[in-house]
Amino acid sequence: MSSPQRADRTSPASDRAVTSLRERKKAKTRRTIQEQALRLFAEQGYDATTVEQIAEAAEVSPSTFFRYFPTKEDAVTQDDYDPLLMEAIKAQPPDLPPLTTLRAAFRTAFEAMEPEELDRMLSRTKLTTSVPALRARTMEGLYSTIEMLAGAVAERAGRDPRSPAVRTLAGAVMGVMLPAMFTWVEHDGRIPLPVLLDEALGYLEAGLPI
Repeated sequence: MSSPQRADRTSPASDRAVTSLRERKKAKTRRTIQEQALRLFAEQGYDATTVEQIAEAAEVSPSTFFRYFPTKEDAVTQDDYDPLLMEAIKAQPPDLPPLTTLRAAFRTAFEAMEPEELDRMLSRTKLTTSVPALRARTMEGLYSTIEMLAGAVAERAGRDPRSPAVRTLAGAVMGVMLPAMFTWVEHDGRIPLPVLLDEALGYLEAGLPI
């Protein structure tokens, strides 16, 4: 006969529930900090806004801010899009060509975003294209995204992610996406970003005809 479960022990299901609740709270805090940062940057300007002001607006301490964002720049440049994109890539049929796979994955990932999230992305993109310090950080992020895409393509194709062919493909994808992002900013988001990205990747898939 098994002994009754001790009251101070939690079941695996309870552990998962607690962990899920903590993760949701962390995600909410992170989102609130970033939202307040973007609001203050728009109202006061990036350089004139301090971490202390952002923390006060988000109702957290400066130390809490730094737990989520190591620097003020990170409150603009960090996002959660890469995991979503990776999931979309993995969900594509295995027989699709690499470029078709990426185009379909980007379409899936961006079309699933809520309007509020796209608004935050637009605000962040405006800042990264206008503030020199943020442009430099954005370039670091681009390198990381290219490596991520190269890894995903290589895994599906059974290739070396460091091979010139794989890296060139990943770089070309990012290369055609950047002008689409610039167009999105120029039109203040009036043209849907998923439409612009899909059009750009379609040009690349067709061999960039002019």
